[in-house]
Amino acid sequence: MDRSGHGILTHGKNSEFQNELHESNRADVDMGEECKSSETSSREKSREATESESDSWSGSASLVEKSAVEINGDECQAPPEIPLVNKYEMNVDSEQESQSLNIVSVDVLGPGVPVKDGKGLFMVPAVGMEFESEEHAYKCYSRYAVMEGFSIRKDVVNKSRVTGAVVSRRFTCYRQGYRPSKHTMNTRKPRKETRTGCLAHMTIAWQPYGKFRVTNFENKHNHEFVNPSTAHLLPSQKRLAFAEAVEADLASSSGVDGVPKLGMGFESEDHAYEFYNSYAGKVGFSVRKDYVNRSKIDGAVVSRRFTCFREGFCQKDKRDLNIKRPRKETRIGCLAQLVISRQSDGSYRVTNFEEKHNHELVAACRIRMLRSQKQLVAAQIAEGNAIEGRKIQLKSAYEVSCNSIGDCVDHEYDPVDQRSKLISKCTREMRDGEAEKIQQYFQSKKVKNPSFFYAIQLDADNQIANIFWTDAKMVMDYSDFGDVLCFDTTYRINEDCCLFSPFVGVNHHKQMVIFGAALLYDETVDSFKWLFQKFLEPMSGKKPKTILTDQDEIVSEAISSILPDINQRVCVWHVYQRALKQLSHMFIGSPLFVNDLLSCFFDHEEEEDFIASWNHMMDLHGLWDNEWLNKIFETREQWAIAYKRHIFCADIKSVQLRGSFILNLKKYLKSDSDVLSFLKQLGKMVNDWHCKELEANYDMSQNMPKLMGDVILLKHARDAYTPRIFELFQQEYETCLNIVVNQCIENGSLLEYKVSIYGQPREYTVSYNLSNNTVCCSCMKFEFIGVLCSHALKVLDYSNIRLLPSQYILKRWTREARV
Repeated sequence: MDRSGHGILTHGKNSEFQNELHESNRADVDMGEECKSSETSSREKSREATESESDSWSGSASLVEKSAVEINGDECQAPPEIPLVNKYEMNVDSEQESQSLNIVSVDVLGPGVPVKDGKGLFMVPAVGMEFESEEHAYKCYSRYAVMEGFSIRKDVVNKSRVTGAVVSRRFTCYRQGYRPSKHTMNTRKPRKETRTGCLAHMTIAWQPYGKFRVTNFENKHNHEFVNPSTAHLLPSQKRLAFAEAVEADLASSSGVDGVPKLGMGFESEDHAYEFYNSYAGKVGFSVRKDYVNRSKIDGAVVSRRFTCFREGFCQKDKRDLNIKRPRKETRIGCLAQLVISRQSDGSYRVTNFEEKHNHELVAACRIRMLRSQKQLVAAQIAEGNAIEGRKIQLKSAYEVSCNSIGDCVDHEYDPVDQRSKLISKCTREMRDGEAEKIQQYFQSKKVKNPSFFYAIQLDADNQIANIFWTDAKMVMDYSDFGDVLCFDTTYRINEDCCLFSPFVGVNHHKQMVIFGAALLYDETVDSFKWLFQKFLEPMSGKKPKTILTDQDEIVSEAISSILPDINQRVCVWHVYQRALKQLSHMFIGSPLFVNDLLSCFFDHEEEEDFIASWNHMMDLHGLWDNEWLNKIFETREQWAIAYKRHIFCADIKSVQLRGSFILNLKKYLKSDSDVLSFLKQLGKMVNDWHCKELEANYDMSQNMPKLMGDVILLKHARDAYTPRIFELFQQEYETCLNIVVNQCIENGSLLEYKVSIYGQPREYTVSYNLSNNTVCCSCMKFEFIGVLCSHALKVLDYSNIRLLPSQYILKRWTREARV
C-alpha cells in the first residue's frame, strides 16, 4: 500500500514529532497510550509486518474487493485478519487501545468492518483502523454517520508546535456538548437548541510511520437518529455531497446543458447569477437576489442565495388596512433556489440547488415579461423585431382561426366586391395617389399574413368608395368578446378626408380590443349595410348581442336592416363627446362645469339619481334654454345608463371614458397625416394593445389580488375572475356588508327581500329562488355589467350561500375566457 499520503514527515523530524506526541495530553482528546519504543529497527519491522499482513488480508477476504476500503477514491486501511461482522452487532470497548506500534497486536473486535450502502462499500470505524490522512478519516466517519442517521463535527485538534501538522483530531456527533446560555439571553430570536451532550465521537492520532490511527471510538448516542429519507439534509452529508460534486465538476465539463448542479464553479457572483437567470428563462420563472453573507474583513461576498421570485410569504403590514389598492400577492413559499459560496481560490461554487417549484411556470411566449428576464432581452426588443415576434407567437392561432374566416383561406380571392357597387358616386373623393397606396398597403399585409382579410366596395365610377379589413387575431377576439360591439363613427383622419369607423369591444381585463375597421368615403345607408355584411363574413356570421353606436339615424337604419334581432343602444361616451363640443363655451366661465357634466353622464345608475343630477346641472349653470341639451334629454332612454338596464353592455362606457380609441389615435397622428400614415400608426397601436393583454395575462398568472378578509366567497371569486373584474366584485361585497335586510316575503320556493344600505331610505327588491339558487335584483347590475350587485350578494349571504353560483360567473370575465 502506498504511504505517500498526507501526514507523512521526513525521517529527520520523526523523533521530534514523536516527542511532541508524548507531551500532548489534553483532557478532551483521548490519545491513548503511545508506543514506548523509538528504535528505527522496530519501526521498520512494524511497517514490513503491516505491508505483508495487509496484502495477505486483501488476498484472503474474497467476499470484499480491494475497492471496498475506498471512500470516494480515498483509501481506508483496516488491520489484517479481522472477521467480518455486522455493524449492528459491534460492541467496541472505548477503553481498549493499542499498546504497540505493531498493528498486528491491536486487540479489538471487528475494526474496519465493510458495509454496503447505496453508493457501494464503506468501512465502519473501529479502534485500530488507519487512514492515509485526516481528511480520509473524516470522510469515512461522515459516511458512517450518514448511514446511521446523525451528523458529525470537527472538534478539538492538536497540532505540532514545530511543523504545524495535525497530531491528533477528534470528530464528534453534531449534538455533542451544550450551548452556553449567556449568549442567548439578549437575542430576540434565539437559535434552536440542537446540542444534547452526546458523547459519541472518534479520535485519530498520527503515527510515526505517517498514517492516522483510530485511538478511541464511541458509538453510543443519547438522542434519536434521523430517518433515511432526511439524511441528505444533515450538515455533514451536505458537505460530503458538495466535496464529491466538486470533484465531479473538476473531472468533467459539468453544466454544458445549462442546468445548475451541486459543486458547479463560477468565476464570480455575477457569472453565477447570469447562469441561473438564463436557466430560469428557459424553465419559466424569475430570479430574485435574496440573502447575502459578506466578509467582515474585506466586505467581499462569502455566500449568496438566488431564489425564485415567488419565494417566501408577504408579511402583513398594519398600513395595508388603509390602502385602497394593496399590492398583489406574488409570494407563495416557493423553495426553488441556488446557493453559492466562495472558495479559497476566490471562485464560487454551488453549495445548494433546489429545482422544484410549487407553482406553474411561465409559458415560453411570456418569458420576456419576467422581471429578471427583461434585462436579457432589452437589447433585442426593437420596434420591428417586437412586431415580428408577436406574429410568430400568434402564427398557430392564426392558422386555427383562419378556417373560420372563409374567403381569407384562398390566397387569390378578389377583395373587390363587384356585386355590391354603389349606384351613385361616393360622397368624398380620394386624394391623388391615395387609392394606389391603400391597395398596396393591404396587399402587402395579405402577403405577409395570408389570414388577413379586406374588402373593397366601388362606386358607380368604379372608384374605391369603402374599405373594410380585419385579421385572424381580431376574429379570435370577436369570437371570445364579441357579445358587445361598439361601432364608432365619430372620427375623420382629416376634415376633408374619409370617415374612420372601427368595431371595438372589451376583453376579460376590461381592455379595449378591435374586431375590425373601415374607411368610408361614402356615408349612405347602402354603404353601412355593405359594411355590416362584410363584417359578418370573416366572423362566420356570428352576431353580437348588443351594439353601441352614435346618434346617427343612417347607421341605425342599416343596423335594423342587417342586424334586426340584436339590442341597440346609443353609446353614452359618444353623447358625452358631442356634449363637450356643443358646450365648449361653458368651460371658460365655469371651471367646474366639466365635472358636473361628467358626473351626470357616468355616475348615476338609478333613474331618480340621474334626473336629480341633470336638473341640478341645468339649474346651477343656467342651461334650461339650451336646445341641444333639451333634445338629448328627451332621448335619454337610448343612452343614459340608468335606462334599459336589462341590456348587457359589458360596462363598456367606463372603458371608453378612461382610454378612448380615438383619443389614443390622436397621440400618434399629426393634423396633416395622410391615410397611409394613419394605417401604419393604427397597426402599431393595435400591436400595443395585444402586448398589454399579454402583460395582463402574465400578471394574472403570477399575482393574486389581495383579499379584504378571509372570506370563502371572495376566495372562490378570486380564483374565477380576472383581477380587474375581481376588484369590481370585491367592491360590491364590501358594500354589501353595510346592507340590511328590511323585509322578507315568502311565496313557496320564491323569497322576496327588501334591502337597503344602512342609514339610507332607498330600498331594492331582491328575489331569490330556493329551487335553483337564482337571484335577481331590481337594480339589474348583473344584467347590465355581468357582475352581481351588493344587494344580491347580501341575500346570498343571508341565505348561507358561501360559493358564488356558477350561472353568475360569466365566462367572458373569467381567467378562462379564451379557453
